[in-house]
Amino acid sequence: MGETIQIGTTRTQCIGAYLAKPSGMPQGGLVVVQEIFGVNAHIRSVVDRFAAAGYVAIAPAFFDHVEHRVELDYAPESWARARELVAATPFERTLEDVASAAASIASSGPVGVVGYCWGGTVAMLSAMRLGLPAVGYYGSRNVNFLHEPLRAPTMLHFGERDKSIPAEAIARHRAELHFADDVPPAQRELAIHVYPADHAFNRDATPDCHDNASAALARERTLAFFARHLGGAR
Repeated sequence: MGETIQIGTTRTQCIGAYLAKPSGMPQGGLVVVQEIFGVNAHIRSVVDRFAAAGYVAIAPAFFDHVEHRVELDYAPESWARARELVAATPFERTLEDVASAAASIASSGPVGVVGYCWGGTVAMLSAMRLGLPAVGYYGSRNVNFLHEPLRAPTMLHFGERDKSIPAEAIARHRAELHFADDVPPAQRELAIHVYPADHAFNRDATPDCHDNASAALARERTLAFFARHLGGAR
C-alpha cells in the first residue's frame, strides 16, 4: 500500500520515511513513531493500517541520521544495536523530524502523532513541545518529562504487566501530567488507559508479548481519539 520517500529535515540531511495514503479523501494525517527497531516490516504494517482507516500516515526513519535503512528484528543481538542507535538519536532531533514529517503531509488536513515504546515517549513530547494531538503506547521514558506541560490532547496506553512501566509510574502520569495554562478547555483531553497485557502488546510481530484483545481495544480508542481531534476537517 505504501512507499518509501525522502523528507527534508532542519539539518542538511534528508531522511527516509514510509508513507501510505487512504483510498479516498483523508481524514487527516498521522506521524507514526517507530519503536527502537527502526522502520521495519511491523511499523510499515502499522502505517498501512492507519492509511486503511482513512489517514495519510508517515513513519520517519530517525535512525537515518546515524545509519541508513535500519530494520532490526527482535532477536537478542538486535537489542544491543537498537540501544546504540537510540543513544545516538536524542529526543530533540526526533521531534525536529516529527515536525518535518508532519509538514510533509499537511495537505491531508490536521496532523496527529502516534508512537510505540521509545516512540510512545516521542508522541507524548510531540503533544508537549509541538502542540500536536498525540497517542503514546507504553512509553517507558515518559517519567523523565512529566513536569512538562501538555499543549494538545493526549492519550496514553499501558500494560499492567509491563515491568518497565510499573503501577507507580502509571500513577505518576495521572498525578503529574498537566496542561499549559493557555490551552483552551476543548483541547484539554487527557486519557490514560491500562490493559491486562505486557509491554509491546500492540506488536503482532512478536506473539509472546502481543495481546490481541488489548491491542484491538487500544486501536478502537486511538481511532476515536483522532476522529475527535483530526477527523472531519476536510
